[in-house]
Amino acid sequence: MADLSKSRVIAVGGPTASGKTALSVGLAKAFGGEIINADSMQIYKNLDVGTAKPSIEERQGVPHYLLDFLPPETPYSVADFTAAADPLIQEITARGKLPLVVGGTGLYITSLLNGMAFAPEKTDPAIRARLQERAEAEGGAALYAELQSIDPDYAAQVHPNNLPRVIRALELYAATGRRMSEERVNARPAEPPYRSLCLCLTCRDRAVLYDRIERRVNLMVENGVLAEAKQVYDHRDTYRTAAQAIGYKEFFPYFEGTGSLDECTARLKQATRNYAKRQLTWFRRQNDAVWLYIDEENVLDRACELVREFLQQ
Repeated sequence: MADLSKSRVIAVGGPTASGKTALSVGLAKAFGGEIINADSMQIYKNLDVGTAKPSIEERQGVPHYLLDFLPPETPYSVADFTAAADPLIQEITARGKLPLVVGGTGLYITSLLNGMAFAPEKTDPAIRARLQERAEAEGGAALYAELQSIDPDYAAQVHPNNLPRVIRALELYAATGRRMSEERVNARPAEPPYRSLCLCLTCRDRAVLYDRIERRVNLMVENGVLAEAKQVYDHRDTYRTAAQAIGYKEFFPYFEGTGSLDECTARLKQATRNYAKRQLTWFRRQNDAVWLYIDEENVLDRACELVREFLQQ
């Protein structure tokens, strides 16, 4: 019976351009839900087009949390996300509403649903500074190679370009001798904290997803992503997370005069396709995820069936 006392949570994940916003808003309206954003870039203010942040119109009056609330200079981690999302889940549940956790950052969703405990780490500024100096001198690939040799399991989960996570893992090892992969295993409780249903969107035909990505990037260019990218480029020393994000860094060669706009746009499309593959790989590791195929079925109708069954259990 203890399980029945847990909050119920619906998660909506999947690759970029798969329709997570439309589905989650549809579910929220059908079941009295409120949405907690689980996209690591949509948290930032003034970065709307390049992050595909849902507009006021797209939100259709559904409350959204952890969206558009931080200045781009502020670092934000999965530990910050889980610490903020859990009380929101309790609060939304207490008001008789259904929490929906929605986004493409798989690490955020799975860490939250699994109840990962992120103990505050004592950081060593000297170690971090030394690692950042090495990254500038030797390149991020050298640090990633070191992480692969120290902690191959964790390195397999981190993109080589995600320098903040690479540095954090190397800093932990240098300061404590502990590997990040071991920290993650030890952080997972015996039981998850919520009763959850994880819905993941994708296309059975990968070409359909790639076509949606192509159209999304074209729309971003029409809607002014270049102006946002220029803002990130001009503040790249302080907008550290955004400067590494897909959607902005691909245009840096254009501002530096080393690439045409067409070349940079093509690079963004390729980077987005590669990111979608990584997202799919991440979510497919989650054995309890239920997959919905946007090219084969009416995903809102099917999702409503699944949520209805889940809430009746």
